[in-house]
Amino acid sequence: MDWEIVIGLEIHAELNTKSKLFSRAPNRFGDEPNTNISEVCTGQPGALPVLNKEAVRKAVQLGCALNAEVALWSKFDRKSYFYPDSPRNFQITQFDEPIILGGHVIAEVKGEEKQFDIDRVHLEDDAGTLKHFSGFAGVDYNRAGVPLVEIVSKPCIHSAEEAVAYAMMVRAILQYIDASDCNMEEGSLRFDVNISIRKKGEEGLRNKTELKNLNSFSAMQLAIESEVKRQIKEYEKHPDKDPKEVIGQSTYRWDPEAMMTVLMREKETADDYRYFPEPDLPPVVLSKEFVEEVRSTLPELPLQRERRYIQSLELAHDLAFILVSDKKLSDYFEEALKECKNARNLCNWIVVEFAGRLKESGKSLVDTDINPQQVGTLVRLIEEGKITGKIAKSVADEMLLNPEKGPEKIIAENPDFQPLSDEGAVEDLVSQVIMEQPQSVEDFQNGKERAFGFLVGQVMKLCKGKADPQIVNKILRKKITK
Repeated sequence: MDWEIVIGLEIHAELNTKSKLFSRAPNRFGDEPNTNISEVCTGQPGALPVLNKEAVRKAVQLGCALNAEVALWSKFDRKSYFYPDSPRNFQITQFDEPIILGGHVIAEVKGEEKQFDIDRVHLEDDAGTLKHFSGFAGVDYNRAGVPLVEIVSKPCIHSAEEAVAYAMMVRAILQYIDASDCNMEEGSLRFDVNISIRKKGEEGLRNKTELKNLNSFSAMQLAIESEVKRQIKEYEKHPDKDPKEVIGQSTYRWDPEAMMTVLMREKETADDYRYFPEPDLPPVVLSKEFVEEVRSTLPELPLQRERRYIQSLELAHDLAFILVSDKKLSDYFEEALKECKNARNLCNWIVVEFAGRLKESGKSLVDTDINPQQVGTLVRLIEEGKITGKIAKSVADEMLLNPEKGPEKIIAENPDFQPLSDEGAVEDLVSQVIMEQPQSVEDFQNGKERAFGFLVGQVMKLCKGKADPQIVNKILRKKITK
């Protein structure tokens, strides 16, 4: 409780252009190694880069979506480092004159909106991929030269939960403007997290450690929590030492098996990279008209959609945030809503019921063969009283096993899913329960309301959940009162 966490995020997102940032080589994932390459992206002598206009447009779109300043003049620089996946031994990036300055993201954290400020966004090209085998390592240059935007936040994040919420909203924005597919399993969205700890009320920042290449929200949260504990433990172990000597500027990685952060190397400084202006590329010069034209084409953004869900559809804040944070899931919800009127029930079925059933598989509802209309129909059948909520849960199980059938066909084929709509039959069951549970009847008549719930449960158990609970309540209350 005596310590304050200070976090800054660097989010690397591959842009979904058809070709690479500085060459005509295809920008595609999953092809045979070293087939999507050219003289430029493999660093052949004399090969000259040519800037991809679509990558610039997508960067400007992102700047507009982040409420940032789009620089009308920016430039590229060389960042030198020597590693096998960097064929030129330098990266083309933007150092001191980036294309996007400032901006902010508003995300939901524990039911409240919080604003996170952005320092800059710059364009750069990606490196290749190292492939490790049993006796050797190889390099696949298919990814070398793929266009990236690096979104650098200010050190305004103070917990792992805030970091995840911010990163989820940035991912959603990239998806909504169709700038990136944000596929973390394929590496098109990666996170570097800078963490420092200081005493509450302390001015200035202490040394930070950087956690590299985190590629999932769960890994990010676990890694941050682990690193925070490590730093606090070190400071408390050496209270009399200069804080700079206790925690040095360094780079760590997350070990998911050991569940701890592991030192990779001491942190480089900007001087180590020997930045200087890229001599083979002219500055990027944009017109105000171009920026405004891009701004005018922005779609509904996640924050706007979330507020619409809360205000117009009356969804709970946390569930609305979960929906809009994944564009595919949100679009799925929009389609399903055409089949039913109760948005809150539909949201609950998508975000809670089906998500719970799919949790172990690691899939989302959009990854299944169940189409949105089928889920909307299931909720509509509950609304119309054609099935009970209990039956609907069993129907949902069958829908996952047989997605081609749809809820109506599943219900028609299974007698156990036919609702008990005959009030006479329900009345017989109620009478049976009253006869079998005289003590509970007496308890209710003596003012114990919980006894009534028990009696309702007994009736529902007898009819295997097929009776409408409202009808059961009405008949039971009437009979007990008499």
